[in-house]
Amino acid sequence: MATTDIATAQEIRRRVEEDDTARRERRTTAAQQVGDLARQRAIHASKVEEFDRQLAEVIASSHDVMEIDELSRFTGIRPAVLTGWLSAAKPVRTKKKPSTTAGTRADTSRDPASTSTSTNGQTAPPPPLVTADTT
Repeated sequence: MATTDIATAQEIRRRVEEDDTARRERRTTAAQQVGDLARQRAIHASKVEEFDRQLAEVIASSHDVMEIDELSRFTGIRPAVLTGWLSAAKPVRTKKKPSTTAGTRADTSRDPASTSTSTNGQTAPPPPLVTADTT
């Protein structure tokens, strides 16, 4: 290898800066895209939560005139999905042990009956989005 083939310090600096510029632009673009998509996802997730809440309200309010199976037959939405929307909107109820003395609360910190019936302490996830699948 001849010494004329070796890049000068200035040429090396230019090549490194050129390479760094391309990498920086790709990193910037990727970070901006992730930020934009995450922001859009958050917006749409809150919209989906609102739709789920409204669906649960309508399903619950129609229960006196129509059962889930009938609603499923009319809409083409599987009963499990309809029930899932309805169940996800219901608040989790815990059993309250009656107080043993008037005016003071009983110590239920060691009482397993006073804990939630959930096995992991979390509420169930919302039902999946409904697609055009009506099977």
